[in-house]
Amino acid sequence: MMVTSSELQEQVANVVKKLTRSVVNITTTRLLPSVFLLPVPVKGVGTGFIIDDEGHVVTNAHVLTDVRRAEVYLNNGEMVEARLVGKDPWTDVAVMKIKGSDLEPVELGDSDKLSVGQFVIAIGNSFGLAGGPTVTFGVISALGRHIRTERGPLLAGLIQTDAAINPGNSGGPLVDLEGKVIGMNTAIIPYAQGIGFAIPINLVSKVAKDLIRLGFVRRPWLGINGVDVDPKMARHYGLGVSKGALVVNVIRGGPAWQAGLRSGDVIVAIQGVEVKGMDDLIGQIWEETPGSKVEVTVVRRGKLMKLNVVLGTTPSY
Repeated sequence: MMVTSSELQEQVANVVKKLTRSVVNITTTRLLPSVFLLPVPVKGVGTGFIIDDEGHVVTNAHVLTDVRRAEVYLNNGEMVEARLVGKDPWTDVAVMKIKGSDLEPVELGDSDKLSVGQFVIAIGNSFGLAGGPTVTFGVISALGRHIRTERGPLLAGLIQTDAAINPGNSGGPLVDLEGKVIGMNTAIIPYAQGIGFAIPINLVSKVAKDLIRLGFVRRPWLGINGVDVDPKMARHYGLGVSKGALVVNVIRGGPAWQAGLRSGDVIVAIQGVEVKGMDDLIGQIWEETPGSKVEVTVVRRGKLMKLNVVLGTTPSY
């Protein structure tokens, strides 16, 4: 059944109207040194959205980095009391809790069921401009992107979209045409022009639950150190494979050690999904949960092997 442009416009407008009450504006204040090394307050803006009836709000962790003060405003302009529950820079997810009446949480979708080419809507408070949330429209252009940020952490499994995500949109919802949130927008990627990225909502939800319940994130742990394999390295060491993740060190007693992985192995797949390097490996592992069993395919002295690893929890040192 064909959908006319007017019907599509009406559908988008209805989704935006539905989500508006659930989106909040976050205004932050940081103290940064001036040219005379004196602290100067600098304002910042971001977006968040309400995920439950208890008033928990998710946003990007980078929105709240080094913040001395954060103010949260509802769509009606009311400033509400807010406190930081926790944040995880490795996934760029933070949780705040607000107080207010008639708080309306969003409806969460399933980011494991997305398709390239699917229409999406990004909602946020672009550049902190007055007049309510801003809206951009586009399609999902890729899935499972692994991107390094300016600060170093790897953001794994991202949704790529051509819906514009500008400063101030960070932390806002990416929604489908049914009004279900399928991702959280992030504008932390330094070289993204004409494309935007969003953190899958299934990951956001998992991180948020840990932050709310524990105050920290239980991150799956393989227990190795490794480097990317390239053709030059493969020839020099006779690895027998030109791409993958070379295991340099296995933590004795860790999950990988107990499963039989050893230094010199080249990991080429996790759960049957190709691993081209360390970023792929980290991205695949972080999609799992501590305690889950994963199939790790390795090349050892030219022979292909499959090992089952029960993932642990990343230790705190």
